[in-house]
Amino acid sequence: MAFELIPLPYDYNALEPHIDEQTMRIHHDKHHAAYVSKLNAALEGHADLQSKSLEDLIKGLNDLPDSARTAVRNNGGGALNHNIFWHNMHPDGGGEPTGPLMDAIKTAFGDFSSLREKMNAAGAGQFGSGWAWLCKNSSGDLIVKATANQDNPLTEGLTPLLGVDVWEHAYYLKYQNRRPDYLEAWWNTVNWEDVAKRFEN
Repeated sequence: MAFELIPLPYDYNALEPHIDEQTMRIHHDKHHAAYVSKLNAALEGHADLQSKSLEDLIKGLNDLPDSARTAVRNNGGGALNHNIFWHNMHPDGGGEPTGPLMDAIKTAFGDFSSLREKMNAAGAGQFGSGWAWLCKNSSGDLIVKATANQDNPLTEGLTPLLGVDVWEHAYYLKYQNRRPDYLEAWWNTVNWEDVAKRFEN
């Protein structure tokens, strides 16, 4: 197997009450696991691709053979996005970032509340399934963007720092159709230490 399902870095119930245990179990053990399994199936017979990292596969989508490109985009993207998502959250998360990351947020958005508003708007406004991201561009500037389905900002030359999953499977058991409520609650889980490491790399 070229790729494996990463374990959650905390217990299934660790993000309650913001994200419930049943959602975490289904999301990780079923949805994320399926992306990894389907990615490995798509890469059978492509030993050269199996040796690449998920990041390199997604960055190089346009260079992949036609027979694998769509499956890697969807399932490789799903695997990578969730790898980021789980580590972007923590049981002791929430609050506001500090240091260089906070300085960059103030430069880009004016203040932290403006970043929250832009991320929430991107997530709530994404039609259908997708993600909202805080990204760093090639100049080191921060931007907020939404991506559809399991697309990742890497394909646009951006570095994803913080992502929130707005597929219905991420929130529907607890929040039903109230995506904005889920987005507000999700901020209580954000692992700013992880986001800062991604920003500084």
